[in-house]
Amino acid sequence: MRTQVGIIGSGPAGLLLARLLHLQGIDTVIVENRSRDYVLGRIRAGVIEQGMADLLREAKAGERMDREGLIHEGINIAFDGRLERLDFPEHTNGKVVMVYGQTEITHDLMKAHIDEAGGIVHFDAPAIKVEGSDTDSPRILYEQNGRRRELVCDFVAGCDGYHGVARRSLPADKIKTFEKTYPFSWLGILSDVPPVMDELLYAHHARGFALCSMRSHTRSRYYVQCNTDDNVNNWSDDAFWDELRRRLPSDTADSVTTGARLEMSITPLHSFVAEPMRFGRLFLAGDAAHIVPPIGAKGLNLAASDVYYLARALLAYYKEKRTDLLDRYSDTALRRVWKAIRFSWWYTSLLHKFDDDPMSRRLQISELDYLTASDAGQTMFAENYVGLPFEKFE
Repeated sequence: MRTQVGIIGSGPAGLLLARLLHLQGIDTVIVENRSRDYVLGRIRAGVIEQGMADLLREAKAGERMDREGLIHEGINIAFDGRLERLDFPEHTNGKVVMVYGQTEITHDLMKAHIDEAGGIVHFDAPAIKVEGSDTDSPRILYEQNGRRRELVCDFVAGCDGYHGVARRSLPADKIKTFEKTYPFSWLGILSDVPPVMDELLYAHHARGFALCSMRSHTRSRYYVQCNTDDNVNNWSDDAFWDELRRRLPSDTADSVTTGARLEMSITPLHSFVAEPMRFGRLFLAGDAAHIVPPIGAKGLNLAASDVYYLARALLAYYKEKRTDLLDRYSDTALRRVWKAIRFSWWYTSLLHKFDDDPMSRRLQISELDYLTASDAGQTMFAENYVGLPFEKFE
């Protein structure tokens, strides 16, 4: 089989890239190692920057998002017995974020690209490796129905996540990686209960970090910081709710509606960057190239910004026979990646408990006091949280 752009992975990055290219008449084929039902069943966060929301609209897959997504104009931070709100539009010329689950984004993109446009996605087709990335005809080797198959492409987009084969197909001496693992994890619960506040609440507490998030007006996602060796079997639902309320201001804690878990999981916190993001005709995008801690909600949005640059580079090649944007893709994408890595590292360091040192906690409280009282501090925070603008790329 042959196509113009072969894509590994049918998560939001792969589907969004395929959809944007399809609308411009460029053929793609996606190979996905899991079933369609499995991909649609994955539960992920969904705080969407304005840039990603605009991309979904450009892909003609944003109608339901605009109808059902929850617009958030700020976030709340609890610390030292206080509850402070940071306003986004006031400090970013009107920008906001939207809460809309990654599962819903995947559903919308699949409907638009596969069901309505007839886009080709091979499910249950695990990629084995990418060969010939330094040639004019790279190949994706994959398995389907017990048989080995080959997809010959002009270009390959590796959108197959941190554990995918795209990055692992490259010689070790051709790639440089940077990693940081944090000494704690998040214990999270998903429950059909109304959120405790209309906007996200981040809490700094002597017992550890907590986050009150939501998926809708009737479904909430809550997290508490836990040890890296913790296990969900150690936690009953009641134990989780009790610990969450201990870390919130008393008035807020009294307003928490509890319920049975739909899902409970532990998420390690990890930062990772691979450089470069281009190897000949193989391009990495999303988690295949970078991972951020979840606190800043940057993972999904960074995948979208990669797709923004990569789609435009491929369009310039096919429409105008230009290669300059392909050559600039890695450096341009990585500049935005590193800024998001920095923000996520700073915000993680600000709110989590690293040790029992009282001076460290006092310094965190002092930093939070400055952040919430300073226009300059709030502007820095707001413009990073709503998403730095995409660079001019044309």
